[in-house]
Amino acid sequence: MPDRLMYEEDNYVVLETNQPEQIITASELFEKLKGVVDKLQIDDLSPDLRVFDSTDARVKYLIDTSCELDVGPGNYLQWYAVRLEK
Repeated sequence: MPDRLMYEEDNYVVLETNQPEQIITASELFEKLKGVVDKLQIDDLSPDLRVFDSTDARVKYLIDTSCELDVGPGNYLQWYAVRLEK
């Protein structure tokens, strides 16, 4: 039986254009993505994100199903779950 720790997503490494790698908590990732999604125009969001009525729902969907967000040409925002302890 797999260890439940394998499925915990408490910390993430975040990669952004022209920024150093960051390790942040799940709540910090949520707030970071919320700020980015709020700044994007609805037309700039992918069709799967447009179906949600709130930013919180969009961000939760992103965290649950993706590891990157299109933030414009030549830019990137990616996140990956990491385990900090054994």
